[in-house]
Amino acid sequence: MAESKTYSERASAHTNPTAIRLFQIMERKQSNLSVSADVTTKAELLRITDAVGPYICCLKTHIDILSDFDQDLVDQLTALSEKHDFLIFEDRKFADIGNTVKLQYSSGVHKIASWSHITNAHIVPGEGIVKGLAEVGIPLQRGLLLLAEMSSAGSLATGEYTLEALRIARRNKEFCIGFIGQRRLEGLIPVEEKEDFIYLSPGVGLTSKGDGLGQQYRTPREVILDSGCDVIIVGRGIYGSGDTVENAKTYQKAGWDAYLERIEKGRK
Repeated sequence: MAESKTYSERASAHTNPTAIRLFQIMERKQSNLSVSADVTTKAELLRITDAVGPYICCLKTHIDILSDFDQDLVDQLTALSEKHDFLIFEDRKFADIGNTVKLQYSSGVHKIASWSHITNAHIVPGEGIVKGLAEVGIPLQRGLLLLAEMSSAGSLATGEYTLEALRIARRNKEFCIGFIGQRRLEGLIPVEEKEDFIYLSPGVGLTSKGDGLGQQYRTPREVILDSGCDVIIVGRGIYGSGDTVENAKTYQKAGWDAYLERIEKGRK
């Protein structure tokens, strides 16, 4: 089972360049933390990114909420990702037909594929959405996550929807590197062939259990050890109050400790 292996072991056995690079960064930095920087100005985004950069494996952006997006921001984000050794994940949640998402991914104001190592998509439109994104992403050696589950109360991403996300990912392994989810899915539809999907899990908090708008929180230990996910996604818990750097260090340690406990438990 993939979750019982180290990140470096998984990197050596993977085929997608983005997945390999992410695993290598996680091992090198001893971090399975992704910070979700949901802020609305370029200055805020760059300030948070530079502060948390040394402690994260991945920065998650919502580029379309920025009021002052420009190419200089892209250039600075890219430079920070190289300086601090992390990947950029644009949480675009594509949800249209294949031809439309192909254009949304490659063109327009944001040109997401040109700078974001990872993006994600709903499977509501069917498998064509993956095919369209792949036409852009594969030549650029990008990776795609499918939204199999969400952390909000009342989410409809359950049951057969979740199972279909797994089926689509299995048919498109060259580009689909994993899922946004709350648990590992492979056991729901067992297969004999080896596979290794990466699971990024939002809704992670050490103190709060919710935000009043439907978000539900679990601890890093619950996400990494109990549910077998790989990356914790934390937003306001890091930059919402207190010292941003110290908060990032706290979550980095909590996530990594849970991972080490999982590896040790899997080898007994």
